[in-house]
Amino acid sequence: MTIRYLHTMVRVLDLEKSKAFYELLGLKETRRYDNDKGRFTLMFMAPPGQEDCPVELTYNWDGDEGLPSDSRHFGHLAYEVDDIYALCAKLQAAGVTINRPPRDGHMAFVRSPDNVSVELLQKGEAKAPAEPWASMANTGHW
Repeated sequence: MTIRYLHTMVRVLDLEKSKAFYELLGLKETRRYDNDKGRFTLMFMAPPGQEDCPVELTYNWDGDEGLPSDSRHFGHLAYEVDDIYALCAKLQAAGVTINRPPRDGHMAFVRSPDNVSVELLQKGEAKAPAEPWASMANTGHW
């Protein structure tokens, strides 16, 4: 018996705001399914060239009063990145809080607009510690 990864699903409160966040990470919309009868949209987003590893953003048209604080998400999404410092700087410049800065040049955590924790891991060896990250404290929880 074999198993194959299909996708990770996260519930979102504002589809366009969430889409913009995942685009900052470098993901692109790969497909979308609108269900009129069920009143929901499924948007699949993935890194270029990795369309078989998407995150599914599930948006309920009539809202979801539990989001973003009900903790019904899971743990976190994890993405390997070419330059953790450059991506964290890009996210920060766009107003994203770096909850766990990449002090070690290897790992950082941020949160989506829907409070989903996203782990960023430096591809290959860790980068040498560098400012402003090396001395930056954690913000909130991750």
